[in-house]
Amino acid sequence: MTELAGIHDTQYRQRQYHRRVYPLDARLLTEEQIAVAFAMTSRVPDPFDVIAQRVSEEKAADFHERWVLGYGHASVAEHAVVHLAIENISRLACDGLEDNRLASYTEKSSRYQVIDADCFHTPAELDGHPALKREYETTCRYLFAVYQQLIDGCIEYLRCVHPQRGRESDSAYYLRLRRIATDGCRSVLPAATLTNVGITANARTLEHGISKLMSSELEEERQLGEAVREQGRTVTPTLIKYAGEVPYLKQRPQVQRSLQEHLTEGEEKLLSSVEVRLVHYDQQAEDKLAAALLYGASELDYSAVWDRVQAMTAGQRQRVIDDSLSGIGTHDAPPRELEVVDYTFEFLLDYGAFREFRRHRMQTYLPQPLTVAHGVRIPSVITDAGLDTLFADATGAAERTFHKICEGLSPVVAQYVVTHAHKRRLLSKLNLRECYHLFKLRTSPMAHESIREPMLEALRLVSEVHPQFFRHLQLRD
Repeated sequence: MTELAGIHDTQYRQRQYHRRVYPLDARLLTEEQIAVAFAMTSRVPDPFDVIAQRVSEEKAADFHERWVLGYGHASVAEHAVVHLAIENISRLACDGLEDNRLASYTEKSSRYQVIDADCFHTPAELDGHPALKREYETTCRYLFAVYQQLIDGCIEYLRCVHPQRGRESDSAYYLRLRRIATDGCRSVLPAATLTNVGITANARTLEHGISKLMSSELEEERQLGEAVREQGRTVTPTLIKYAGEVPYLKQRPQVQRSLQEHLTEGEEKLLSSVEVRLVHYDQQAEDKLAAALLYGASELDYSAVWDRVQAMTAGQRQRVIDDSLSGIGTHDAPPRELEVVDYTFEFLLDYGAFREFRRHRMQTYLPQPLTVAHGVRIPSVITDAGLDTLFADATGAAERTFHKICEGLSPVVAQYVVTHAHKRRLLSKLNLRECYHLFKLRTSPMAHESIREPMLEALRLVSEVHPQFFRHLQLRD
């Protein structure tokens, strides 16, 4: 104490530590230099900008070769960010491209744009099958022609049920009707329809995405993977240096098919038409959530918290949950504790709704192959406009071509001709926190009806088994 008391300002000068928040400018530094500057802070006490001044592009490459690629410190690659603009790929290939959780994607909208005729991909696999290729292209052109006919017919019908507003200009009125029409009529377009997508991803995620694409069964996806790797290397030449085909990923589809053959051997296929099913839910969900909410407010170990929760009455547990969730707003993020509760759903969504649903990438979703086996969902605007027959003729043509390509070439290639109206089955595991986000967004009146209706049903199912969890959910309706 005597020694401590003797320390005063004349003998001891405390260093001043001022808070600083500033960008490392990607216009002055490469993404790989920025990644090294962040990585070196674990070993070097200097400020980031001082470190960055000492890191040349050559030193950055050497660092990544040694530590990221050599020693496997892959988290460093997450600081190198790549923005890629990708144009004119099929929506089928876009699904493979976007199948990564930790990246951001913005895709061309088919709700606000009318897709041009002949705007579809013809897979290279058909080059050796000229008759199939002709039929495929004829079918796609027919689908696009019907798409335009449906838009024109729906707009004509909508003029009768949605009159022009008082001060609404002719162009604004037409665009309003066209948006309603395209929202439904896009269902007749095939998975081969071309799209554009902007991607923002770190180098670690991008490397994994490239490997998946280059291991694909589809030639378009393999070529896309090579192009993404080539362009990605212009930004991060070292960090995605070894991205490429992965034997395990390449052989997986064949393994899955062999499992399916074993599963269905000697049995007749039974196809259910139920569109939403709650497959599993946690019987101890209330206890788990109450324990998680209390755990963060205590100094006890989890087993002690769990014992106390078990000793509570149902009303006491509900009060813990209510106190934690009451007051949560429409745009508020629910607490992380909700992630301890899981639900598993089986959905039968049309392909268009599936493409919207998979944007919720924090979930675990397991889709079955794209097929025509489960029928189609006809948008209400097409039914109301009396265009069901035209729509059915188009989807029927797609189904006939699908079967011909399956028999003559491959079910994998046949996926290109499946329309957005055809239903696809998938399994989805969502935690309670993600349910809050999903239901708020996809039950909104602005959501497409083909995803809004299944999400309303999913909300009804979980509310039946756990009404105490969803009473605080503020929907945007």
